[in-house]
Amino acid sequence: MITEAEGAEINEIASNLMADEQVPCIVVTIPSLMEYNAAHFTIERYAAALFGEWGIGSERRNYGILLLVSQGDRKARIEFGQAWDHAHDQDAEKIIQTLLVPLFKRGQFSEGILGGVRGLDSVARGLALPKSKSPWWVLPLFIVGLAVVIWMIVNLFKTGRKGWAWALIAVLGVVLFFVLRAAASGSGGGGAFGGGSSGGGGASGSW
Repeated sequence: MITEAEGAEINEIASNLMADEQVPCIVVTIPSLMEYNAAHFTIERYAAALFGEWGIGSERRNYGILLLVSQGDRKARIEFGQAWDHAHDQDAEKIIQTLLVPLFKRGQFSEGILGGVRGLDSVARGLALPKSKSPWWVLPLFIVGLAVVIWMIVNLFKTGRKGWAWALIAVLGVVLFFVLRAAASGSGGGGAFGGGSSGGGGASGSW
């Protein structure tokens, strides 16, 4: 699910975060819960169990972060160590819904996971979350759509037509607005395992 280049960037972000803030950020991707004899588990339960089994973080400094992606189940979970105490549940939800899910829906798992790790890095450092990137075609679509609407309005003034033609322009404008809005909403470092436990909140999502 993760390309070599983006995997290297994920590892670099996680390593720097561990070195700078002593916060381990671990990414786990699995084919499905069933592959690990956990079909009866929710993604939340599995993430918490994995977090505890690996002891992400430490008992003294329980600030571990786990990003779990189950491709076959089409689910993702961000799990925080207990020391976070639910302080960033809303941030985790925003990361899931704006940085992961839109890209996952387009099959861009590697890019989505990298974006999620960047978001978690910002959370751990107390920075603003990075904005999601719009697809390349958004700006050309906006320009073309705007040009069509302007052309139709000019044409209508020249011909003096009324009624349904203006209604059609309104419908096109609304469709363009919602398409653009929908498009816009479109691994860990060393020393990370030392007896940490989950329970500090997080968020889940599906696509």
